[in-house]
Amino acid sequence: MTTVYDIQAQLEQITDSHGKDLMSGKRAQGIKFEGGKVSLMLDVSGLTPPERDTLDAEVHRVLEALPGVTDIRVALTAERSAGPTLIAIASGKGGVGKSTLTTNLAVALARLGNKVGVVDADIYGPSQPRLLGVEGIKPQSNGSRLIPVDSAYGVSLLSLGQLVAPDQAVAWRGPMAGNALSQLIEGDWTGKDVVLVDLPPGTGDVHLSMVQKHKPAGAVIVSTPQDLALIDARRAVDLFNKVDVPIIGLIENMAGYQCPHCGVVSDPFGQGGAEAAAKAMGLKFLGRVPLDLGIRLASDAGTPLAANSDSAFHALAQQIASAL
Repeated sequence: MTTVYDIQAQLEQITDSHGKDLMSGKRAQGIKFEGGKVSLMLDVSGLTPPERDTLDAEVHRVLEALPGVTDIRVALTAERSAGPTLIAIASGKGGVGKSTLTTNLAVALARLGNKVGVVDADIYGPSQPRLLGVEGIKPQSNGSRLIPVDSAYGVSLLSLGQLVAPDQAVAWRGPMAGNALSQLIEGDWTGKDVVLVDLPPGTGDVHLSMVQKHKPAGAVIVSTPQDLALIDARRAVDLFNKVDVPIIGLIENMAGYQCPHCGVVSDPFGQGGAEAAAKAMGLKFLGRVPLDLGIRLASDAGTPLAANSDSAFHALAQQIASAL
C-alpha cells in the first residue's frame, strides 16, 4: 500500500529547472495521503509559466502510477515579488521644500531610466498633483487597489489630493490617516523600480504607521541650512534610526540665492549647516539645491524643472540611484 514516504520518494526523482529535486529543494510541502487522495503544495517561485506547467504535469504523472492513488490535488504557490524599492523623503520641519524636492528627484530618477512612482503621504497637505501637473485626474481602481495616475514626466502618482477637492480640509485622526496612507502605498505599482514616499513634516503617526506596515528600504532627509530646521532634521534621523531604516543621506535645500540682477549670492537661511550636521552624525551628505525662483515658478506651473534641464536634482538622483 502506498504511503506518504513512497510519495516523497517519487518526488525526490523530479528536479526543477534549477537542478534541485522537489524534496531537498523544499518545493513540495504539506504532503497528505488519505483514502487514495494525494494533496500537496508545490512552490513554483522563480519559475516561468511553462516551467510551472511542466513541473505540475510531471508530479501528476509520477504519482498517478503509485498503487492506490485515485486523486491528486496540487496547489501551486509562489512568493509575491518584492515590488518596487520604497524610499522615504522626510523632513523634521515644514517649509523646507521637501515636496518640491521629491517631485524633481522622481523626475530626475525617471530620466536616468528608472520606472518611478510617488506616494504623496502628506495626508493633510497634499501638493504632488499640482507639482506633477495631474490636478483633477482621479485614479481608477483594480479591485481594491488604486491605479496610479501617470504624469507627463515618466512618474506615476497616488495622492489623497486626487481623491478630495483642492479646498477640502482633511480633518482625520491618526488611525484614519494611517489607513489612507496604506491604501496609497498598496496601490498597483506593478512594473515600478522605485517609489518615493513624500512624508509630511515631523515624526508623528503617519511616519510610524508607514515604517511599521511598509518599511522603506531607506530614507532621505531634507533640511535648509538654518539651525532650527537642522534640529528637526536630527529628530527625523533619530526616528528612522530607532526603527532600523537606513539613512541614504541628507540634502541641503534653499542653499544660497543668486540675485538675477547683480549676480551676488546671499545666504538667507545660512550656509553649510546640513553638510556639517551630516558629518557630525556620520551620514552621507548628498548635496545642496539653491533657492531658485525658477524652481518655484516651475513647481507652481506643474512643470518640474528636472524635466527640462540637467540641474542639481540630477546629481542628487544619481547618488540615490547608486545607493539603491
